[in-house]
Amino acid sequence: MSNAARPLSHRRILVVEDEYLIAMDVKRWLMAAGATVVGPVPSVERALGLIEEGYIDAAVLDINLGERGTSFPIADRLSALGVPYLFATGDVQVSLGSLYGGQPRLEKPFVEAELVQAVAKLTSVP
Repeated sequence: MSNAARPLSHRRILVVEDEYLIAMDVKRWLMAAGATVVGPVPSVERALGLIEEGYIDAAVLDINLGERGTSFPIADRLSALGVPYLFATGDVQVSLGSLYGGQPRLEKPFVEAELVQAVAKLTSVP
């Protein structure tokens, strides 16, 4: 398969999502695009552990992790490391005026092509 068909080849993408079916779709779609998926994980603690364990090229973060809190601490750690990320969420907490308002965001529900395109854009070399 060509690199055009697998735009995320050789990319390690962290997925943080607490809804199992969505997490499995995101994982499957990213893998089909050539990515190595780190996770998916449903919690801040597990995500931070994975970040510290190995190199990550980019991340897809659901904002609201249910009773497990929000993914903002993960976003903060990724920012400190210079790792690009996007929010894939239906949550309206991210407003243009917030600290995270400038981050790329996919609104749920999204489709495979939207996700792959957004993550490819995050991981492209300027």
